[in-house]
Amino acid sequence: MSNTQLLPLLEPADQAVEPCCPPLTERPFTAEEAETAARMFKALGDPVRLRLFSAVASHEGGEACVCDISDVGVSQPTVSHHLKKLKEAGLLTSERRGTWVYYRVEPSVLASMGKLLSIAPA
Repeated sequence: MSNTQLLPLLEPADQAVEPCCPPLTERPFTAEEAETAARMFKALGDPVRLRLFSAVASHEGGEACVCDISDVGVSQPTVSHHLKKLKEAGLLTSERRGTWVYYRVEPSVLASMGKLLSIAPA
């Protein structure tokens, strides 16, 4: 007799990420908007994190296995720490598949960051 049970598959979220903040030239940030934007920029302010973020964002298919992006000149535990910081800042999502974790940058996150740094329409 087996204790194995089937678990339902999760469907990917179809909801788009809303921009955290208006374009910098539109109006001054509220305290909450500034905290959110600062958290994203702080996460990307580390060269290793920026390399990991870039590796995931530019990887074929829009997602990367941690096994494919770990070669950034630091130990594996340090890579895990940096990926955790990127997830906490809302820049990456992850999914465990067997023994590996796959990371992805949601296109809406990139669009949100791009909008933040754009010039507000006249």
